Amino acid sequence: MAGDDARRVAEFMDLVEDDRVDGIVCARGGYGCDRIISSLDAERVRAAAKPLVGYSDVTALLLWQRRCAGLMGIHGPMLDRGGDVDPEAFAMLVAQLRGEAAQPSAMRGTGRGGGSASGRLVGGSLTLVAASLGTSWEIDTRGAILLLEDVGERPYRIDRMLQQLLGAGKLARVAGVGIGDFSSCQDERYPEPGALDVILEVMRRLGVPLVTGLPFGHVRANFPWTVGGRATIDGDAGEIRMTEQGVRKAA
Repeated sequence: MAGDDARRVAEFMDLVEDDRVDGIVCARGGYGCDRIISSLDAERVRAAAKPLVGYSDVTALLLWQRRCAGLMGIHGPMLDRGGDVDPEAFAMLVAQLRGEAAQPSAMRGTGRGGGSASGRLVGGSLTLVAASLGTSWEIDTRGAILLLEDVGERPYRIDRMLQQLLGAGKLARVAGVGIGDFSSCQDERYPEPGALDVILEVMRRLGVPLVTGLPFGHVRANFPWTVGGRATIDGDAGEIRMTEQGVRKAA
């Protein structure tokens, strides 16, 4: 909310159409993307085909870009953390932006079973994923590997949003589920069940590959992944391998 909505729309579209700009890395999240999305020009964004990087509130922008402009994006570190970014995660982001990332690249967490599967990566902040329901940028989870993280939400609120996704049919056809950082999602007054307990109760019912503790989200080790990119998930080995990157190196 550093400017009014019209100004932020205009400045974003200026970056999209500026030939000197090769990619757009968001400065921070917070709140405000939902307010401008309906005013963005999807055709112009698609024609420019510029890499877009962000997470948290930028989840909404990444979902919109995928659904309405047909472009992949990168869920990854923003500028608000300054130099406090894991060097390996930063190096991976730079490699992805240059189209030089190793194929395949991987994120590792804790395997919760379910075998293996493949699909396109979708998701981001659970709050913004749930808020997308009923919009033109509503998340498409059919045959996808759903990746979720969040910050500062109490476990009961996490459960409410997961129940919303269940009720909307968004968990019925996922190929797999990967869980990033929810470590700040605590309730001092009611410490049990914790966020992970709530998540496992819902996700284990799905019978799909499940990995928790993945290194992405509101943490220093926020490893980048391609929204809309193909990947595989191994719920036994606790690994997600990205087989498609969102940026192709120029010839």
